[in-house]
Amino acid sequence: MREFWFGLLDFNYSQADHALMPLLVIPYPQIDPILISIGPFAIRWYALAYVAGILLAWWLARRIAANDSYWGGASPIRPSDVDDVIVWCALGIVLGGRIGYVLFYQPQYFLSNPAEIFVVWRGGMSFHGGFLGTVLALILFARSRKIPPLSMLDIAAVVVPMGLFLGRIANFINGELWGRVTDVPWAMVFPMAGPEPRHPSQLYQAGLEGILLFAILIFAVQRGALARPGLIGGLFVGGYGVMRVIGEFFREPDAHIGFLAGGLTMGMLLSIPMILVGAGTVMYALRNPKAA
Repeated sequence: MREFWFGLLDFNYSQADHALMPLLVIPYPQIDPILISIGPFAIRWYALAYVAGILLAWWLARRIAANDSYWGGASPIRPSDVDDVIVWCALGIVLGGRIGYVLFYQPQYFLSNPAEIFVVWRGGMSFHGGFLGTVLALILFARSRKIPPLSMLDIAAVVVPMGLFLGRIANFINGELWGRVTDVPWAMVFPMAGPEPRHPSQLYQAGLEGILLFAILIFAVQRGALARPGLIGGLFVGGYGVMRVIGEFFREPDAHIGFLAGGLTMGMLLSIPMILVGAGTVMYALRNPKAA
């Protein structure tokens, strides 16, 4: 049976490899990262994930902004504000995500190849960088419109997990950011990760950072959490940090970084401050009275 599955995957294994392999593996679905290609022009799933995530976030944020019952009174944000801020957020996501990846993950490579910084369609975006870029864009926009910054961050926090879910699915389609070697029955052999079966950690993270975190935030919104500015934002920041740390236990660290001191990964290291900031923000929001 083991040879049957390995034959389907069209890989050559040594006997030592066989001893470490699980009895069954799930063939990795070979999905072309390019959806449509017309001459030099190509539409990639990775780019579509960002576009779809932004559009879905815009649609849901408008609905939340227009519903006064979620805010315990008049909403501090108008749907037209959402229309305008989406451009600011898109810039914050793309610029922050790319700058964060360059600085946090491959500074030496991009220092030697500066032109590669602008080749964003091949992947290479940092969530933590995109998060900081978006937070800065939201605060600047809120100040320009005299909107409470915490409320602006709250409404953005609710919708971000949808984009995270689509982004992780795009990582899976690209066959990147794969998991650690494992013998679980649902392990997959990723084409660019060698012959060993690995955790499909992109799907784990899609479930944790996307579906589960989104469900928690929506539940909080329906229970009136938006009436306490900062509560939803704190739940998102801390919740994402926890979900990311859990996902990092299954994800293979970047080859050029590897494991850090104490067995930590770069993703864990960057998420620990988020957990602390999120917990502090939640405590701050709960101690203050509800917004009038």
